[in-house]
Amino acid sequence: MSPLNSPSLFNVTIVRPEFFYISGFAGIPHTKYYYVFLCLCFALTLLGNTFIMFVIYTDHSLHTPKYIVVFNLAVSDLCGSTTLIPQMIDTFLFKSHLISYEACLTSMFFVFWFGSVQSFTLTVLSYDRCVAICFPLRYNEIVTSKSMLVITAILWIFAGTAILITVIFINRISFCKSIVVNSYFCDPGPIHLLACNDNTPSAVIHWTHPVIILWLPVLFITGTYISIARALFKIAEASERLKAMKTCSSHLILVSVFYLPVCITYAMGSAIQLNARIVNMSLTTVLPSMLNPIIYSLKTEEFTESIKKLYRRKKIHIAVRNK
Repeated sequence: MSPLNSPSLFNVTIVRPEFFYISGFAGIPHTKYYYVFLCLCFALTLLGNTFIMFVIYTDHSLHTPKYIVVFNLAVSDLCGSTTLIPQMIDTFLFKSHLISYEACLTSMFFVFWFGSVQSFTLTVLSYDRCVAICFPLRYNEIVTSKSMLVITAILWIFAGTAILITVIFINRISFCKSIVVNSYFCDPGPIHLLACNDNTPSAVIHWTHPVIILWLPVLFITGTYISIARALFKIAEASERLKAMKTCSSHLILVSVFYLPVCITYAMGSAIQLNARIVNMSLTTVLPSMLNPIIYSLKTEEFTESIKKLYRRKKIHIAVRNK
């Protein structure tokens, strides 16, 4: 038979399992308490981010470019937690470890899509703070509501396209080694290890995604804060410098909570034990979405004033209705 007619060249068989088994927190004692903690985190995430969105929507003084991005962050936090936490609780608390192949890829897409949007949104917030402090007189000219809406739309499309490409390439992998995924969800990293054919394109994308979604945003945010620090040193009055720094404090806390744990975990690589990695990454995924509304409510003066104004309005409304 001629090599050109060989079926091995044209009839490539892709082996796809019917199910994957999410092994997750195997061998970790007292995990039920952790799953109860996840339920509490999910409830607080729903309440907190819904509250943030409600306040921004109802208070017209918050209809500014900055709060368009904050609203976008709340949406991505809410969607990301809703995609991940109920599935984790079902998988580990109710022992539903098996997930169909199609559901696994779908879950992977949405978890990483919303996670990528969270990362890009924090990057856009750093751009907003950089322009506000470095170019205060031109801020309203450079950063407009229209430009922020366009930027947020682009980041959703870009993140979705990047993750979709990853899922398409994973769909071209043959799985004939095992169906056990050593993670807390359908994580592409452990899934790549199950491949038994040439998955070079998928592996390349797997290594470039952390660069695009994690390391480049961290590099950009670091650059913006270097520029902010230089601008702050040029401010003569200490009170004005402190006021400018306060506008960045909430964002810096958000950035630290979101990026530091995941950067440390990625940097340590295989040096970190598997279960420690799984617990750390699951907390890194869950906690920022819960903490973001709390941080913004407590650390942002504009938002605190809006909450007080909303409370007074509600109090007056109840008093009038009771007369």
